[in-house]
Amino acid sequence: MTKNLLLKVSLPILTFFAAWLGGLSTYYTDWSWYESLSKPSFNPPNYLFGIVWPILYLLMSIVSFLNAKTIYKLYFLQLVVNGLWSWIFFAFQSIGLAFLDIVVLIFLNILIMKQLREKQAWLSLMLYTPYILWITFASILNLSILVLS
Repeated sequence: MTKNLLLKVSLPILTFFAAWLGGLSTYYTDWSWYESLSKPSFNPPNYLFGIVWPILYLLMSIVSFLNAKTIYKLYFLQLVVNGLWSWIFFAFQSIGLAFLDIVVLIFLNILIMKQLREKQAWLSLMLYTPYILWITFASILNLSILVLS
């Protein structure tokens, strides 16, 4: 297997591994704490997160496969930051630190989108856009919970 093919295959695998690791945080979450938080009126129902995230991880894995050579360094870093958010927010109940984490996550993904634009990878940009929109929404939600708490 060539180095480029190995990179192309490993990024999607790492994407789903990061999703799994982030999901593990739910086993260490005090859900009564989460339910007691004051949330804004635009907070989606909990089941929606379970629908949206798998779709986003699938789109992310496709983009990472198609553009591995271009984005792998930033992409790997954003996967780490992405996976940490769930642990910071849910397991460690640190709403403020989770907000800082998601701001870094948005920044890293803007840089990835810039790389995709420079490469003129228009399909990848379209496939990646829902992820950046969702984490931007999540950051607003995170900040709202921080302010309301």
